[in-house]
Amino acid sequence: MTSVPTPALSRELSNPPVDGISNLRFSNHSDHLLVSSWDKTVRLYDASTNVLRGEFMHGGPVLDCCFHDDSSGFSASADNTVRRLVFNHGKEDILGRHDAPVRCVEYSYSAGQVITGSWDRTIKCWDPRGASGQEHTLVGTYAQPERVYSLSLVGNRLVVATAGRHVNIYDLRNMSQPEQRRESSLKYQTRCIRCYPNGTGYALSSVEGRVAMEFFDLSEASQAKNYGTFATGGCDGFVNVWDGNNKKRLYQYSKYPTSIAALSFSRDGRLLAVASSYTYEEGDKPHEPDAIFIRSINEIEVKPKPKVYPNPPA
Repeated sequence: MTSVPTPALSRELSNPPVDGISNLRFSNHSDHLLVSSWDKTVRLYDASTNVLRGEFMHGGPVLDCCFHDDSSGFSASADNTVRRLVFNHGKEDILGRHDAPVRCVEYSYSAGQVITGSWDRTIKCWDPRGASGQEHTLVGTYAQPERVYSLSLVGNRLVVATAGRHVNIYDLRNMSQPEQRRESSLKYQTRCIRCYPNGTGYALSSVEGRVAMEFFDLSEASQAKNYGTFATGGCDGFVNVWDGNNKKRLYQYSKYPTSIAALSFSRDGRLLAVASSYTYEEGDKPHEPDAIFIRSINEIEVKPKPKVYPNPPA
């Protein structure tokens, strides 16, 4: 395990949010970066040129965001709204509402739908191609066992993590009931869930700092983009890169100024966006300003090390 200085390959984005960063995501088409925040904004950056390309204000803290295409996206807000944001035209509209804050949002390219999860214990699917207004865009509402904390998509699979350590797995082509109902294998509350890009399963993290690797089909065993590795960030300010298959840490970056609130790899795995933003795990106290760092990734940091086998006896 190696540690390297943060300044060497990292640069800080200008004009960061002024309150807690709830999420950040790279575009699937460019180095555009979408950032949601408790300061009631969603911001679009060009991470390569360090330019803030646009910003939308909301009626409450924004808890999540995702891209639609390279210059538009969707937001999930504590004001209960789901919004579409078109940055190149400076326009927004409300797709619909939940009955409580909207915790997470994803866009399914396979289904052409926006999927949102809320603390009202529901998942809702929306068709953004419909006319504005909930009666035109709402495709369906699906009850969950508890408040929704995290969502992730891969292909037609939707994985929903809720309070109470519940995990529901859906096929977007038939949302009438979950394909599988599971319980988290970790002891404490789920913080984040993310599907493997190859579609075989998902990684699930909990508030005590552990990560579980799960598979949709237990007969399948196999996250930077090309090597099956993934990164985690914690309230200790460290970012670690892991070889999930072998359950080994590959790399630890030098400590960031405060808690790691969110991470995102670029589409080609060249860049890692790091949200250094205090997450109030120790209550209200003085803390470093919120910041977004863009780190260039070296292959040595994310490539699993080959296993070394002992020479057979002569």
